[in-house]
Amino acid sequence: MLLKNTKLALRVNDGNLNHHLWNNRGVWWCHLTVHKSDATAERLRFSLKTRDVEEARKRRDNIFNDISKHYSIAA
Repeated sequence: MLLKNTKLALRVNDGNLNHHLWNNRGVWWCHLTVHKSDATAERLRFSLKTRDVEEARKRRDNIFNDISKHYSIAA
């Protein structure tokens, strides 16, 4: 099954609270990379639809928690 063999590349820098986040004209976005079983990779970028960095961090963490239920995490 493709989902079980797909891994998310989530390298977390504990010293950077904004890992995987960037601000584009005031709106926070999240970025991660999915490594698939067929040796390809896909970059995922999506808007967190907030201008508040604290809320962006919460939304990012919620998304990562939800994603980890379906994919393996490649540290």
